[in-house]
Amino acid sequence: MKGTRYVEVAVDLPLTSTFHYQVPQASRQQATVGKRVWVPFRNRQLLGMVVGRVKRPEVARVKPIGQVIDEEPVLDGELLDLTRWMAEVYQAGWGETIRTALPGPLRRGRFRMESRVEEAPVAVIPSAPHTLNTEQERALKPILQAIARQEHQTFLLHGVTASGKTEVYLQAIQDLISRGRSAIVLVPEISLTPQTIERFQSRFGREAVAVLHSGMLESQRLKEWHRIRSSEVRVVVGARSALFAPVRSLGLIVLDEEHEPSYKQADSPRYHAREVAIRRGELARAPVILGSATPSVESYYQAHRGYHLLELRERIEEVPLPEVQIVDMRREFGRGRRGKIFSRSLEEAIGNCLQQKEQAILFLNRRGFSTFVQCRSCGQVLKCSACQVSLNYHIATQSLVCHYCHASSQAPEICPHCQSEYVRFQGIGTQRVESELARIFPQARIARMDTDATRLRGSHARILNDFKEHKIDILVGTQMVAKGLDFPRVTLVGVISDTALHLADFRSAERTFNLLTQVAGRAGRGRLPGRVIVQTYTPHHYAIQAASRHDYQAFYAQEIAARRQLRLPPFSRLVQLTVRSLKESKAFSASQEIEQVCRQRLPSEVEILGPAPAMIHRIRRQYRWQLLLKGPSLDSLTGPLAAALRHCTVPRGCYLAVDVDPLS
Repeated sequence: MKGTRYVEVAVDLPLTSTFHYQVPQASRQQATVGKRVWVPFRNRQLLGMVVGRVKRPEVARVKPIGQVIDEEPVLDGELLDLTRWMAEVYQAGWGETIRTALPGPLRRGRFRMESRVEEAPVAVIPSAPHTLNTEQERALKPILQAIARQEHQTFLLHGVTASGKTEVYLQAIQDLISRGRSAIVLVPEISLTPQTIERFQSRFGREAVAVLHSGMLESQRLKEWHRIRSSEVRVVVGARSALFAPVRSLGLIVLDEEHEPSYKQADSPRYHAREVAIRRGELARAPVILGSATPSVESYYQAHRGYHLLELRERIEEVPLPEVQIVDMRREFGRGRRGKIFSRSLEEAIGNCLQQKEQAILFLNRRGFSTFVQCRSCGQVLKCSACQVSLNYHIATQSLVCHYCHASSQAPEICPHCQSEYVRFQGIGTQRVESELARIFPQARIARMDTDATRLRGSHARILNDFKEHKIDILVGTQMVAKGLDFPRVTLVGVISDTALHLADFRSAERTFNLLTQVAGRAGRGRLPGRVIVQTYTPHHYAIQAASRHDYQAFYAQEIAARRQLRLPPFSRLVQLTVRSLKESKAFSASQEIEQVCRQRLPSEVEILGPAPAMIHRIRRQYRWQLLLKGPSLDSLTGPLAAALRHCTVPRGCYLAVDVDPLS
């Protein structure tokens, strides 16, 4: 790039366009593609990334760039191509997607690596590979062939819980390392990383494995980023953001638990890690493995139309799947257990588990002590003043908390509406389950694992390590305990209620089946047989019945038929537009204008639904109106939508969010 006078720069703002800048003579050899620069932008200095060379600028007067920050590019051509693709597909600014690919200090223009963090020495001699069974060998063979050919393919590894999917990953990566190449392994949540890291470090050695996730100190993440970039490591393990690790000679990407909604980014750029992983695999000519015991409906559909389907139908060492008992909670009321959290069957099973010195996991997808507070005199439910949701009672702090804006207040002793003393805490949260367990089983060692109990850094690993060492008898938790955990002493899993089934979401049946199947899979993974008890008010629903039989095929057959009839994904693609404002009238009128422009400019095959109030109409004092676009393909939506939105003027005080392939 010697002698380049002008460069194209993407700035860290939600803007779809890039900008041209002049390069001063003294900086022309330094201002190369992939380096960060300070640039003047509307009377202030912004961080930008050089993304290309320019022969002729688009405007007559071109401002000069400021300081070139980096001595070497921080992003290579592959990651720049990936972030550009993300910006186009997910309707975000290129600068925003570039920001996603950088560790925190580099996002803020810092260029000196922070001091190294001293870590306790670890002994982790690499462990020997396990002997594969016939199904595992059959699944591994085509993956190794793709690695050898340096050929991108997408594999869906559908294996029942405890079928040995991780060993397939490990042996594929072992082959990859022997060829001098590297791998990225993604897990959906931080809670899964301690066990995953332990497995990979024990196989390949600590120095060969880097870790990236949001629970680390920034100095640790930056240190790991530099280790990866300098090719000191061969395996990167982490949550969603690890997908952008600056891996050289990338040869394999693994997404474990590929069905998990946490792979979807909530803020702009609202990307899905599964789709971005496949795109990065294409750019790197690397195979991608999507692993799950309960694949997403979209992925399983694609497995018959483009992905390569690999299946593990049996648990390793022929360990049987746990027996699942469905308890109809409607009948429990007639047996004198009205108001009880635990059915008679579950309470007895917990007692037997404790007597046998075994372990149990209890799952409930609601944190807090109670899910709402209601006055029995006037009927009022206490709600957040900033959001249109009820407040949850947290017993540890004796406070009411909004789970959307996190506002908290002291729990009242009298009703603030009618001054009645008949204030009651209704519904069940994880704190209440923990409290009731302690009352019924005072000898039990109980721990809770939810976002409240794991706020402190390192708390995930501490709780799981205590559970592994049997310092905990019963682990109560939300989705954190429902997936990926492997503890051989767990013989009982109890599902308190099937709350996901009743959400206003076309994926509610899928999420219910996935959660029940995944949490059931935590039981009986060792030599001791497992048992699962599911408490429900809808025992005959097909998702619950299929989960009780560990029958993904039966669930998929019924679910895909319903999706086909309603033309829902995978038979269409969706884009959700959300307009928010402190003034409801502004949000509504802006959403109406966007609807009119979309009807005029989008292809006729695109269906436009709305505008309508969002399911939770008000969050953080902002009113939200939504439109849903449904099209036969992504190409029919994203390109035309980007062009249409250029003809819309979002008024001051209104904000528009575009969510491609929304999950909620």
